[in-house]
Amino acid sequence: MYIGIGARRGVSSKEVINAVNCALEEVKGDMSEIEMFASSTLKENETGLIEAIKEMGFEIKFLPDDVLNGFDVPSDSQASRFGLKGVAEPAALALSDNKKLILEKKVYGRITIAIAE
Repeated sequence: MYIGIGARRGVSSKEVINAVNCALEEVKGDMSEIEMFASSTLKENETGLIEAIKEMGFEIKFLPDDVLNGFDVPSDSQASRFGLKGVAEPAALALSDNKKLILEKKVYGRITIAIAE
């Protein structure tokens, strides 16, 4: 599974890890099923996000706006104020082979997660 993730500025690694665990619980999945994380290039310097992904033992790919905007997504997004259709959903879909969301965007505190397979 591929996890698309968005985050408010200044999130902690603990917030990110907790959100990922909650999302995995919802799809009855576990860490061993994760292939990779993805987000927007807007989040390239988000320390808490980067630290959490490393701590969990994964990589995160930061995708440019044109890639994220290349997907039609089911949910409206706060990212529209940055000219994006979304972050979590299109990021997950961009990495996925099947281009199918198994968890539409869900907000966990200051973290937004979508999961594709």
